[in-house]
Amino acid sequence: VQLQASGGGLVQAGGSLRLSCADSGSIFSGYAMGWFRQAPGNEREFVGAIRWSNSNTAYRDSVKGRFTISRDNARNTAYLQMNSLKPEDTAVYYCVAQYRYSPRYDRAIDFDSWGQGTQVTVSS
Repeated sequence: VQLQASGGGLVQAGGSLRLSCADSGSIFSGYAMGWFRQAPGNEREFVGAIRWSNSNTAYRDSVKGRFTISRDNARNTAYLQMNSLKPEDTAVYYCVAQYRYSPRYDRAIDFDSWGQGTQVTVSS
């Protein structure tokens, strides 16, 4: 099973982008999907995640109200819709999946599969 990330790119401040994260299997057997990001010189940080069973979501404070995560069961895909983007959102975004259950889904240790990074650049 592999995670296939797509989306990202360059956008002006205030613009929008959507990232996708797809499980390559026929059925997503995991418990959650989400995203982390890392900007140059910064530590990796949690962005948001969705619990697959009930669509509950969690976000870091700085993206609440701007970013929305959703899922599509039929496509085994989660989406990160990013609106009102700011230059400080510039980073490499990594999609993640939780295949071994953890009651939490907001820490790196809660996820055991990481996709390739996708660059998001927000110009001022």
